[in-house]
Amino acid sequence: MIHLDYRDSRPMYEQVRDGFRRLIIQGAMAVDEKLPSVRELASSLAINPNTIQRAYRQLETEGYVYVVAGKGSFVAGVPEKESVRKRELLKKLEEILEELFYLNVSEEELGERVHKVKEAIGREGGKVNDRGN
Repeated sequence: MIHLDYRDSRPMYEQVRDGFRRLIIQGAMAVDEKLPSVRELASSLAINPNTIQRAYRQLETEGYVYVVAGKGSFVAGVPEKESVRKRELLKKLEEILEELFYLNVSEEELGERVHKVKEAIGREGGKVNDRGN
């Protein structure tokens, strides 16, 4: 479900948060699906439960999950503010593309890279359509 990269410079809670965020956005986790308990996930990943709790709190703040007292955390779906995140990422992409074109990277090479990423997501079970949603 969630994989941690101990060589990644990001803190563990961010990796956990981003992993769940990715699963929710890709539709691998359904709305109202229960997330693993903090204790269960901490044990399976061999990390501190406080790390999992922090990731879950951030997911709740961002609107990806909701908490039911005494029952646990559940998938809320993709929040409306995700469109804000999409705009931010597209802006970054434009900046990167501008630099790549300056470095004489061809449109064909960029298209091949996009195709490879899309194929990789498809192999992982993500849902990506031709519009990039």
